[in-house]
Amino acid sequence: MSRSPRSFQTAALVLKRRDFGEADRLLTLLTPKHGKLSAIAKGARKPASKKTGHVELFTRAEMLVSRGRDLFIVSQAEMSRPFLFMREDLTRGAYANYIAELTNRLILDDEAQTGNAFDLLESAFGWLDTPEDEPRLAVRYFEMHMLDDAGFRPQLTECVVTHQPIVPQDQHFSFAAGGVVSPAGAAAMADDLTPVRVRLLKLLRHLQRSDYAAVRSLTIPEDLHAEAERFMYDYISYLLESRLQSVDFIRRVRRAR
Repeated sequence: MSRSPRSFQTAALVLKRRDFGEADRLLTLLTPKHGKLSAIAKGARKPASKKTGHVELFTRAEMLVSRGRDLFIVSQAEMSRPFLFMREDLTRGAYANYIAELTNRLILDDEAQTGNAFDLLESAFGWLDTPEDEPRLAVRYFEMHMLDDAGFRPQLTECVVTHQPIVPQDQHFSFAAGGVVSPAGAAAMADDLTPVRVRLLKLLRHLQRSDYAAVRSLTIPEDLHAEAERFMYDYISYLLESRLQSVDFIRRVRRAR
């Protein structure tokens, strides 16, 4: 049986970091072929370190990673995409924090092939880094497709109870069943159901079936943005069995504007 190499080159997106020891940083990285890694960047907090500035949050870097006894070790790092506008804008940075936390929670530590998630997250950082793109719409698109990649694709085209196609009218949604419940199906369910107005359902279906190029030009009224945000936050909180900490940060940033 072939053994995996002790050191390897990889692209990595920095999802999370914290100070470790006197001069190191502990990083949570997402890679295309090696999954999610916890890695130490030794000496990264020293001003003279070659890693200083190359292991920033919500950036892409090319790394040489070695396998340690308990953690991976970042031997070399060179930032390749800084996403400066996104990280310097407080609102967009708050959304970047949210999608990074969501990715971290949805991807398991032993999940090796994460290329789709890596590409989606890098694309989402790019959308948030583009001044012309509406960040809330980019985040809703990311949520829908990251849930799909993680195996939590919501059923939006047929009733999860009657299995009949959904017609364009107000519906309900069952978090437990993971899909839309028609008025006829709702009468037969004892579960708590969330009302879903037809305009929200149309938006969610468009996000689910379209590529981002077909979504980015949409003009969404403020109340529909708020409705979609509440729905997605509540659904994701149900799936994760807890609320993401970054949601509160987004709301604090919004109140401060």
